[in-house]
This record gives sequence, structure tokens and C-alpha cells, in this order.
Amino acid sequence: MAVRPIPEGYRTVTPYLVVNNGAAALDFYKRAFGAKVTVRMDAPNGKIGHAELKFGDSMVMLADEMPGMSTRSPQSLGGSTGGIFLYVENVDSAFQQATSAGAEVVMPPADMFWGDRYGQLRDPFGHLWSMATHKEDVAPEEMKKRMEAAMSKGHTSQAQS
Repeated sequence: MAVRPIPEGYRTVTPYLVVNNGAAALDFYKRAFGAKVTVRMDAPNGKIGHAELKFGDSMVMLADEMPGMSTRSPQSLGGSTGGIFLYVENVDSAFQQATSAGAEVVMPPADMFWGDRYGQLRDPFGHLWSMATHKEDVAPEEMKKRMEAAMSKGHTSQAQS
């Protein structure tokens, strides 16, 4: 059988997170988001050299920050340069699970003008997570109207009542 150019179970784009304390991160992602660790390779120094986690139907790779490598964790950088967007069946219960596991609320879940119920968290390792449940398909024209109304009220991400 021929080798697949994209391995079974992976998507074209796979996020790769760099953290401080990879073992704690793996435990947190299991508790907070229900991730399943499918690969864990410990480095000789005891850090996580490489790990792979399954979140629903998607994979995320992870490694500890290592001396001499070009990648840094958000904690070393003093902030995150990106984030992960996670669609879930029920954003409110998933959000509660993540905060109970130790995630910090950046923005609590709210209905958004684009049709999602959406919130943001920061994990204990400095990564930003957006979580959403898609509630409504919004036509582009209607989305533009809602966005303009939200911006006129000073709320760029709030849904209209």
C-alpha cells in the first residue's frame, strides 16, 4: 500500500505548540479539552521532545522549549503570537471544563455577530484558545450589518441583541 502524503487522522495544517513543562501541558490539555495523547517522546533531559494530541478530529503537536532551538514558549516571549480555535458541541460546558482545569478567562462565551457562540481562554502555558459553537449561518450582507452595528457600539465582537 502506498504511503499517504498526509498521514491518516491529520489535516493539511497541524498546529505545533511550544511550552515550558510539557508534561504538565499534556495533563492540562487532557483535563481542560478532553485531548488524547497519541504520541509522547521524552527527551534525555526529561522534557517532552515531541508529543501529539488528538482534539476531536484534529491533531496538535507539542514540545518543550529547548535550549538552542529557535522556537520559544509564550511564557519566554512574554505573550502569544497566535492561538488555537476549537469548535465544540457546547461552548459553555467546554469553557467551564477548561476554566475548572486552570484556564484563565480572556473573554467569556457570548453570541457573536458572525453566528458563533464564542469565548477566549489563556492556558497556564500562555497559549490563547478560542472556543466556539456555531449557532447560525449568517449571510455575508447580514454579517456586515451586524459587524458595523457592533463596532458603532464599541463592541467589535459582540452579537446584536
